Amino acid sequence: QVQLVESGGGLVQPGGSLRLSCAASGFTFSNYAMDWYRQAPGKERELVAAISSAGGITNYANSVKGRFTISRDNAKYTVYLQMNSLKREDTAVYYCNTRPWAVDYWGQGTQVTVSS
Repeated sequence: QVQLVESGGGLVQPGGSLRLSCAASGFTFSNYAMDWYRQAPGKERELVAAISSAGGITNYANSVKGRFTISRDNAKYTVYLQMNSLKREDTAVYYCNTRPWAVDYWGQGTQVTVSS
């Protein structure tokens, strides 16, 4: 079965950096685009970044453009989100997502808290 396991979250000061990882299994990773979403308390889940199956095309929410970088290692079945210049408003639970066979799959999420 499809499994997505996020890691790398934590507490960081404003201006700091974190790198999130999402380890995938149960499907042919290199065939599918991967996304990172986040959900802050009291807010809807929003798309943060997306990467094509081969990694050549990426897209970002305006709020993170220039600060976050999505990447993937198809040999390791892993997608990453490098987050720099973190702001308090980046505080949220971050989820990775993919849609093999047109079905949405989500990980359990990893908490990112930006606070001094």
